[in-house]
Amino acid sequence: MPHTLDADAVRMWCGLALDALGRARADIDAINVYPVADGDTGTNLYLTVESAAQAVDAAFNGHAATAAASRPTLADVVRAMAHGALIGARGNSGTILAQLLRGMADVLADGAAAGDPPAGDGAGAGDCGAPAAGAADAAGPAPAGAADADGLRRALRRAADLAYLAVAHPVEGTVLTVAVAAAEGAERAAGDVAAVARAAYEGARTALRATPGQLDVLARAGVVDAGGYGLVTVLGGLAEALSGESPAALAPARPRPATPAPVASDGQDPGACPADGAPDGGPAFEVIYLLEADDTAVTALRERLDALGDSLVVVGGDGLWNVHVHVDDAGAAVEAGIQAGRPYRVRITHFGAAARKAGAGAPDRPGPAAVLPDQPGAQDPTGGPRAERATRAVVAVVPGEGLAVLCAEAGATAVATRPGEPPASGELVDAVRRTAAREVVLLPNDTELHHTAAAAAAQARAEGVRAAVIPTRSAVQGIAALAVHEPGRSFDEDVVAMTSAAGATRYAELAVAERQSWTMAGVCQAGDVLGMIDGDVALIGSELAATAEAVLDRMLASGGEMVTLVLGAGLPDEVAERLERHVREGHFAVDTVVYQGGQPTAPLIIGIE
Repeated sequence: MPHTLDADAVRMWCGLALDALGRARADIDAINVYPVADGDTGTNLYLTVESAAQAVDAAFNGHAATAAASRPTLADVVRAMAHGALIGARGNSGTILAQLLRGMADVLADGAAAGDPPAGDGAGAGDCGAPAAGAADAAGPAPAGAADADGLRRALRRAADLAYLAVAHPVEGTVLTVAVAAAEGAERAAGDVAAVARAAYEGARTALRATPGQLDVLARAGVVDAGGYGLVTVLGGLAEALSGESPAALAPARPRPATPAPVASDGQDPGACPADGAPDGGPAFEVIYLLEADDTAVTALRERLDALGDSLVVVGGDGLWNVHVHVDDAGAAVEAGIQAGRPYRVRITHFGAAARKAGAGAPDRPGPAAVLPDQPGAQDPTGGPRAERATRAVVAVVPGEGLAVLCAEAGATAVATRPGEPPASGELVDAVRRTAAREVVLLPNDTELHHTAAAAAAQARAEGVRAAVIPTRSAVQGIAALAVHEPGRSFDEDVVAMTSAAGATRYAELAVAERQSWTMAGVCQAGDVLGMIDGDVALIGSELAATAEAVLDRMLASGGEMVTLVLGAGLPDEVAERLERHVREGHFAVDTVVYQGGQPTAPLIIGIE
């Protein structure tokens, strides 16, 4: 029985799409060859839709729990669906799907009349005005609280437009092409909302079959695009939810024998993906994180990440974004997010490990280990896999003797700084030499020392030491990185884990103003206590403990599980006890750990993980 496009239909759509993706997940994973053959597209799409479905259920449950036991509107549910997909998006295709759902929500929630697209929408956009001739709604206007056929047409077009804008370098033969075909199919369709949904599904299905002819890597593998297959599956759920009938089945998502590719004189397939899973020797890491930032900062972030790697997709809006990029320097990608705003839920995947996992059960094929750009190549002169070094050390720059002792207890070599005298690169090189290690991770723990650490790493590499710099900006980020340091695992995996831990740690510092000055929080006077969050003055107070409490409250308002307090030289223990009590009484399930840092300049350094 046909259904109107209302809140119940959206809930049904999410359930049907999730079930269908669950059945097709393994098959979609099996045909995942672009942009990286890491065999996880089906899983990523499933997890993305699962998050969207959970958000929709939560919207229904929240309304049911009210005294009036109300029901959510279509706007409530589509916004919840889009937000759930955004915060739960996984991988390249999942991130794009989240933007497609956001585009649909923009139209369906606002109930805008047909008209011109918003200013700035360009790439891949079609006519967002009236549908094609002959597409008049046969069923008349939709009931109150539901969208009509024209609303669905415009929603699908908006979705395709936003998805193209989110991708830094759109490629045809991918999920983007399939999304446009769905919108075009909907625009050509006459009839009610169910007929439009079926037409969108058929248009997408037809475009999916054509993807091998648009993308060589698909043709060589003998498969259709995995992300496009997932989108068609999701649209099939929409068509079924609105029509009450299962749409025509998709062809099995199984690799089929392809025409043999030419073989080079060295016996290698020139079109094959390298063993680390990065096509054409592409970037070694996938970096994904949620980001709280304004539009201006995100524009600059796109430019910076685009220069670092490829497969860049930034989706979202209204202050919350999901960032996805493939890079060699995972630390730099996370650092770019820190400069733009507040990144969290940072996930870094090494494609070498992902490709090996995806290829489990297939014949073993030796290949290079993926490396960061500031490391030597991963193959030995014979072309075989390079053996991991046996000895590894961490060199950390710290501002106090107490922190130096703490780092030493954690197995690191500390370089203590003196007020107004930052260490030169030669001092860091000397520290590297003292470790007598073949692999070294450097933690500068200060933005101003990143270039110094990079120079030291370059010198260490020239002396045969494998070196990486994690761009820590504060001692508490260094502590977080050290906490997950594990010499027993591979160098690449250790660097990824430490980078992720540092990037997930927000930091603050309290200082005493030496003179009157303008700050981001207003004018301070000599003797005022400055609460600096992520490098900027956020609060001005008159008493240190009270200002520290205000800083903690502001930082924990956006979440946190662990508070780290690093006490400066001469700070009374009573202050630490007061702050621990403040966190314990005011913030549920947040732990606090206190270190005597002994730093002479900052009375207190705060970390939030």
